[in-house]
Amino acid sequence: MHKPLLATLGIALLATTSANAQSVNIYNWSDYIAEDTLAKFEAETGITPVYDVFDSNEIVEAKLLAGNSGYDVVVPSGFFLERQIQVGLFQPLDKSLLPNMENLDPRIMEIVETHDPGSEYSVPYMWGTTALGYNVGMVTERLGENGPLESWDLLFDPEIAAQLQDCGIAVLDAPVEIVAAALNYLGLDPNSENADDLAAAEELIASVRPFVRYFHSSQYITDLANGDICLAVGYSGDVFIAADRAAEAGQGNEITYVIPEEGASLWFDMMAIPSDAPNPEAAHAYINFILKPEIAADITNYVWYANPNAASMDMVDPEIAGDPAIFPTEEVMANLYALKSHTPQFDQVLNRAWTRIKTGQ
Repeated sequence: MHKPLLATLGIALLATTSANAQSVNIYNWSDYIAEDTLAKFEAETGITPVYDVFDSNEIVEAKLLAGNSGYDVVVPSGFFLERQIQVGLFQPLDKSLLPNMENLDPRIMEIVETHDPGSEYSVPYMWGTTALGYNVGMVTERLGENGPLESWDLLFDPEIAAQLQDCGIAVLDAPVEIVAAALNYLGLDPNSENADDLAAAEELIASVRPFVRYFHSSQYITDLANGDICLAVGYSGDVFIAADRAAEAGQGNEITYVIPEEGASLWFDMMAIPSDAPNPEAAHAYINFILKPEIAADITNYVWYANPNAASMDMVDPEIAGDPAIFPTEEVMANLYALKSHTPQFDQVLNRAWTRIKTGQ
């Protein structure tokens, strides 16, 4: 049925007004963008970025499921995005508005295909690993130079963790990732939904729970840098940020990041446009801007996370580009596992287990 001309003009006017509102609402992880990225975007496009941050996948998923989040671009991890696509939370990308996708590394795109076949709804923003960051002086003082410094024993061996209790252990408030690490440590499938496997992982984490100071997904950055904790399960780039801040402070806190010999999770954070985004045209403009090689390099050089932009690598600081803890070698990559989307039923069970772990009950 045809709409009356006036109604059609009204809709067109609303669309134009929305497009000319010159703002884009972005929801991204904390400490995850260069200092001047947003200013450069506004200077180039005339669109004002409104930037909010979160520190867990669970938070952004809850906002999206509630609807009317008001965000134009969100950046969930691939294993969350995978199921969010299935329930219709995102709109397909208009790739004619994203010519800079040609800069993306085909090898990385092949991996993220598992989350979003054909990149129909998303493009990768940054990627990294979840592993261990620690204060070299504090940890070696307690465990010695020959301690298990490249093993998940630092967290999951109660005798070892007990020795680090006084200087402080922090763990991500991220049930999927921490339980996966425990499963992998036990020699089990890190993506298992088997009840017995989950029970074994819960028992392992509970055994070291008394030695964990807190569960939080961003506080550990500052605390590591300041020497307030000595060990954190954290995201690769966050630990490098902590190390950089510690070095700048000059208080003798040397922070290092290790991918343990048992392996660690490999993840990708994906830019996507919610299905009810107020300004999808501006969202596309923002995503395409982030895909510019020099912008991707700027972000990597500031946050110390690997980017998927092959065309940016000549502009990435050689110290970062050559660090196997940031851009893993093929040998290290072979020891990493990608997280997969869980069923809603398993997530309910997992979240109950996680609550028991955190509360120590």
